[in-house]
Order: sequence, then structure tokens, then C-alpha cells
Amino acid sequence: MERIEVYDTTLRDGAQQEGMNLSVADKHAIARLLDQLGVHVVEGGWPGAVPRDTQFFEEIKERSPLSRARLAAFGATRKAGVKVEEDPQVLALLESEAPIVTLVAKSDIRHVERALRTVGEENLAMVRDTISFLVREGREVILDAEHCFDGYRYDPAYTRAVLAEAAEAGARTIVMCDTNGGMMPQWVGEIVTDMMSLGAPIGIHAHNDTGCAVANTLAAVEAGARHIQGTINGYGERTGNADLLTCVANLQLKLGFDCMGEDLMQSATIAHQISEVTNISPFARQPYVGASAFAHKAGLHASAIRVDPDLYQHIEPKVVGNDMRMLVSDMAGRASIELKARELGINVTGRSDVIAAVTQKVKDAEALGYTYDAADASFELLLREELEGRRPSFFDVESWKAYVADINGSLAGGGTAEATVKVHTPSGRIVRIGEGNGPVNALDRALREALLPAYPHIAEFELIDFKVRILDSEQGTDAIIRVLIETTDGIRSWSTVGVGSDVVAASWEALVDSITWGLLHHDMAHV
Repeated sequence: MERIEVYDTTLRDGAQQEGMNLSVADKHAIARLLDQLGVHVVEGGWPGAVPRDTQFFEEIKERSPLSRARLAAFGATRKAGVKVEEDPQVLALLESEAPIVTLVAKSDIRHVERALRTVGEENLAMVRDTISFLVREGREVILDAEHCFDGYRYDPAYTRAVLAEAAEAGARTIVMCDTNGGMMPQWVGEIVTDMMSLGAPIGIHAHNDTGCAVANTLAAVEAGARHIQGTINGYGERTGNADLLTCVANLQLKLGFDCMGEDLMQSATIAHQISEVTNISPFARQPYVGASAFAHKAGLHASAIRVDPDLYQHIEPKVVGNDMRMLVSDMAGRASIELKARELGINVTGRSDVIAAVTQKVKDAEALGYTYDAADASFELLLREELEGRRPSFFDVESWKAYVADINGSLAGGGTAEATVKVHTPSGRIVRIGEGNGPVNALDRALREALLPAYPHIAEFELIDFKVRILDSEQGTDAIIRVLIETTDGIRSWSTVGVGSDVVAASWEALVDSITWGLLHHDMAHV
């Protein structure tokens, strides 16, 4: 198995994504996760140019959080007309004490002349001087040849000259960058093949503007590159960088390269942990690690999966730390219901009557606007009701009401919402009034306060997502409303659904299901 060096640039190139703002603490947290994942090189940022990155490198000298990965500092070649020993940004790279320095250099003559405003020979000298200086100072140097593919297609001789200069000066890897993200896999393969004749180790850094970043990375490796750069979850400016985990999974599982070995089994977990740090919601349909990557909905699929899961899955999900999920919808047949019950840990063996009844109820409910493929908790309650003859219940609702008042024009700032809930619990009849930012929030607070004396652990529940969809929109205000609620107890999360002609009533249904499911599983965990 040939080894591929896996180089992560989430902390620098990924952090340029619109809406992402990483603190120094965030960068340390992500660096530790990347180290745990088994990434070979972690690029920490641009010391001397970005204050947070400078601080990150200063702190990492003392913390030394990386036990396996090696740290790289990113920077540029010396400026035109400046001695390398006097260039403050080059010196900042040394001061970072990172063992690896990744230098970005222009390899497209148009950028040399128009962006750097210098001549081709001076740019070659900038590359040669900076690499030689850093190598003499004991650093490993990786050259990121910016706009390499576009430059090659415009003037191949000059682009080749830049890469040759870098190799001769001592760069240990030359990375060809599709900076604008406009390349096609065939073009990448042809150009990398030509550059392999330089005799230097070649790498690839792809952007995703054509949707081909992963494919271009694979094409480069097929042509001889043995170093890949990318970001976790494909973060990056514009449409992002090559998704590093997709690249690694394809190279290791499909093409037989040695990338991260058994550490690949952590992929899904760490991808989601990094999503938490960046505060960017995970993409459910992300290859390999997304929540929907191994989710099956069609009844035909379920029938085959019941016999052999591999019939409809291209890999075993556990090798990337993911798992198979069955989605229950009006497409579901009996096999889907049986597999979903098994996934939920509910034994329906020999209960063909229950399976048939639940299958029909799901189809009838989805005809009314319900959806269970995104509301596993509501489906489980429906299944248990059919199996056990009654719906799990921890409280009885006597009544509820909610309203929003406009006091002195307060609706401009969100209004004042108030809700009253009357329930019967093991602690007796409870009446509570809740105030909130809207009627649903007020109902949520009132219900929790009413149930808290009987179920103190409900304080751990938190509503974390709320989605409303209008069905049959041509009906206007008479349309059917579907509400999806996601709740967490700090350890796991679950989703429930409610449907009705009124958004508050639909929300109340989803809210009651959410609390009921949470109480049910808390009791099951403490039996």
C-alpha cells in the first residue's frame, strides 16, 4: 500500500469560509481533534499576518497538544525587492517554531506581473531565496504553487520553471493548487503527469468551484501525487475546498492507498465534533460521514437490506464511524418497519399484525402531512402504541392555550407571548403559566415547569431546532402546517413531528411527543 500524506488546512483555508469565525481556543480544539483523527500535517495558520494565528502558534509552543500530527505554518515567499533575511513575514515563520513551513508562491505569470507587479525572473528568485533560507534554518518546506493549473494552461513553460526552481532549492513537496477551482479531472491528471517528470514529490490542493475538488484530488493521485490537502467537511471560501475525509475514504477504501488506517473509523464522530466547534450545522448528505450517508427509505431497498445490508451499501458504515439508518415514510413496506424497529431496539419478531398495522398507519399519516423519515421519536411512539396497546404516557393534558399580545407596539421587538398549561402528573394537577419569545417557546416553558416536580430530569431537555413547513400552500392561511422539533438532553438528540391547520397546535403535538420520548428513554436508561 503506497502512503498518501494527509495535510489538513481547516484552520487556515477552511476558516476563510463565509460566516466562520474561529477563536484561538476554537483553533486549539480543532487541532486536537485533527491530531486524534490521525491527520499527518495540521496547518495552523499564517503567523505574522493574522494576529489570531500568531497567538495560536505562541500558545501551541507551551501546550504542545499534538501527539501524532506535525504542525505547519503557512506564509508567502519574500516580497519583491526585499532580502529574505529582512522580510518580517518570513522571519515570523521562523519565530513560530513550526517544523514545517508551507510557502505560497505565484506560478502563473499573469499573477506575477499583475498581482505581484514584478517580472518572472524576480518571482523565481523569491521562490529560490525563501526556500533555501528556510531549509538552512532547519525547516521542512512545502511549496503551494498558487494558480498552478491555470498558469500551466496559459504558459506551461513558466509554471514548470517555478516548480523546478522550488525543487532545486530544497522544497520537500511541491503542491499544485487549483486556486480558482475551475479544473476538470482529466485536465488535472494530464498536468500532474507532466509535472511528475520533475522528479520531485507532488501534492494536490483543490477547490470545489466546479464540484470536482474530490475528483480532481483523486485524479492527481492517480497521476502520481502522494500528498493531498483539504479541509474537514469541505470548509473554505466560495464553494469550499476538497472534503478531506471524502478524499481519504475514497483513496483508502476504494483505491487501496495507506492514508489513515484504522483512524478512519473516527471520521463521522470527529467531523461532527468539528461542526460543533465551528457552529456550522453538519451536512446530512455529506458522503461517508453525513447522517443520511447510509439512510434507506424505499421499501424495495429495505426488503433487500433485510437479507443482506451490503446489497444497497457501497461500504460497511462502521469503517468510517457511521451507521445504517432506516427511514420510515409512505414509501415504506413491511421490511422497512421491521428493520426500523430493530434499529430502535424494539422486538417485533412474530408480530406481523403489528408490522402491517404500523405500515398502514404510516401511509395514512403521511397522506395527512406527517413525515417520519425525519422524526424517529414520533415513529417510535407510534410503534410502541401499536405493539403495547397504548401510547407511552407520563402525564395527561387537561388543557392548554397560548397567545401573543402587542403591548405598545412591542410586536416590533417580538411581542409578548404567554401560555397556560394544565396537566395531571404523579405530583397531582399542575397549572403553570409560561412567557417566551413566541407562543411555542411560552408553551415549552409552561409545560416543562408543570412537569418539573414529578420529573426533575426534564430540566436537562432543551429544544435545539424548530422547523415549520406549509403544505398545500395554494390554500394560503388555510394550509396544513407541519412542524419538526429537535430536542436534546445534552447526550443525544431526537426529533418529533406535529401537523395541523394551526402552527401552534402542530407545535404542541410535536412538543408533547418530544417530552414523552425523552421521559420514556430516561426511564429506560435508569431501570
